[in-house]
Amino acid sequence: MKDTIIELLTAARDSVAAERDVPIESLTAVEIARTRDQQHGDFASNLALQLAKPLRDNPRKIADALVKALPASPDIERVEVAGPGFLNFFLNASKSTAVVGQILSQADAYPELAAAEKQRVIVEYVSANPTGPLHVGHGRHAAYGATLANLLRAAGHDVHEEYYVNDAGRQMDILAISTLVRALQQAGHSIELPVAGYRGEYIRDIAQDWLSAHGEPQIAADVLLEKAPQDGDDERKERYIDALIHNAERALGETFTALRTFSKDAILNDIRDDLAGFGVVPDAFFSEASLTTEGALDTAINVLKERDVIYEKEGALWFRATDFDDEKDRVVVRDNGKSTYFASDIAYHLNKRRRGFDVLLDALGSDHHGYIARVRAGLVAMGEPGESLEVQLIQFVSLFRGGEKVAMGTRSGNFVTLRELREEVGNDAARLFYIMRSHDQPLDFDLDLAKSNNKDNPVYYIQYAHARIAKIFRELSDQSLTWDEAAGLAGLPQLKDNFEIALLQSLDRFGDTILSAADKRAPHVLVNYLRDLAAELHSYYNNSSKILEDETTVRNARLALIAAVRVVLRNGLKLLGVSAPEQM
Repeated sequence: MKDTIIELLTAARDSVAAERDVPIESLTAVEIARTRDQQHGDFASNLALQLAKPLRDNPRKIADALVKALPASPDIERVEVAGPGFLNFFLNASKSTAVVGQILSQADAYPELAAAEKQRVIVEYVSANPTGPLHVGHGRHAAYGATLANLLRAAGHDVHEEYYVNDAGRQMDILAISTLVRALQQAGHSIELPVAGYRGEYIRDIAQDWLSAHGEPQIAADVLLEKAPQDGDDERKERYIDALIHNAERALGETFTALRTFSKDAILNDIRDDLAGFGVVPDAFFSEASLTTEGALDTAINVLKERDVIYEKEGALWFRATDFDDEKDRVVVRDNGKSTYFASDIAYHLNKRRRGFDVLLDALGSDHHGYIARVRAGLVAMGEPGESLEVQLIQFVSLFRGGEKVAMGTRSGNFVTLRELREEVGNDAARLFYIMRSHDQPLDFDLDLAKSNNKDNPVYYIQYAHARIAKIFRELSDQSLTWDEAAGLAGLPQLKDNFEIALLQSLDRFGDTILSAADKRAPHVLVNYLRDLAAELHSYYNNSSKILEDETTVRNARLALIAAVRVVLRNGLKLLGVSAPEQM
């Protein structure tokens, strides 16, 4: 209906402009919006105010002219001019209630949307280093990425979800040496875990599993510590752990490589299991190491060489990033022959483009702001459109319990895991709380609120609206009454209660809300919509006359209305990864 009104209003605009000899191409595009107050009709437009300058006339007079020039439509009951020149459109009753029939006929498939321009979108999210369990910060990334993928898919796009596994860098070596030291400790050797190592209890568990499967590593502690600098500043501590890694690689060879793989796989399997338990199942886990083994890294570097944007300096290969609006040139291959993280990043994104994706949508931590310009520079330098890269930065999460902030660390192992959070508040509360605020704002996660059963808890409030409708239908059966859906749809124009009209208008906004949330990359837009719809349902239940009306026609119509509300609540919650319970 929105598109129909835009077409009618565009025709009226063009007619009024022609009468005044004003070029159509100089005029603003027609925009309309759904009203929030039924007194202002179903749709409204400020077109007359926008045309005041090019038409050189009073907006109110322009509005009157637009109404006169508006083509007739059986779907529109009337158009009113309000205030300084707003146009308010009132739909015929049969048109304003048609959405209920659409919802009930399409059921779980509602709304069947088609993107104005269908795109192949790859959404990369979480991508936490496989060096430890997922923590509560990763949980926000998981909830955001999975929900955004659902929204983009619902909006008509072809979506692929991917987790990028950083399994090729120094962090894997630090993980392996941390596991090795813990294994030696458990085998009775006297050796301290490096300060720069991973200190969580999960490392002890992986070490024990290694010992059970492979036995004690055949390396003496003094060999591991050979020529390793001891105490000192942060740089010295990093050199110390690098020396341990070097000694382990030299002494153990393939065994250390196997230990690295064993440790990585143990953590990655835990991450997969944790995400699946959270209802987050990416289509693929893409290995950074595969960029080298399958030639994608060499391909990217060769493309840069062919396009003459690579130069050599002091034994290293540099990318002329400053030629592509980056702040400085970037090393792609170090003087020791090893490629950089940056080289892997641009190779990965070139790989995405060559897999046929139009939009490369990365959901990254807020500390990755500088990442955007340099990866975009790399794409452009390799002949790919810079605008194909889109990065959404996810802000930090703080946990609160009893009004007090919960302390969390990182490599020290002193952090709250996603699994612990899910076990405490439940998946539904975790999924919705993570996305109920805009992702570009820090999130204060109130654990007590998430576990509460009252209207202040948004997940409870929305789910209770769904359960309340289910209860009404159970009461219908208990009272030996029946619902005639066809009769209910036919009787919808008889519903004149303000609460009923508000529900009808909200139902009609569901499709537009999904499109808006997908376009803005803003899942919280859908959360706000569902919370408002739930509030309207609760208000209707509490303030209207008995829904199970004795009069059959009205009862059927009311049941059709709330049945449609139930479908929308269920489908909306599903997009958020939240369940829709029948009883609470």
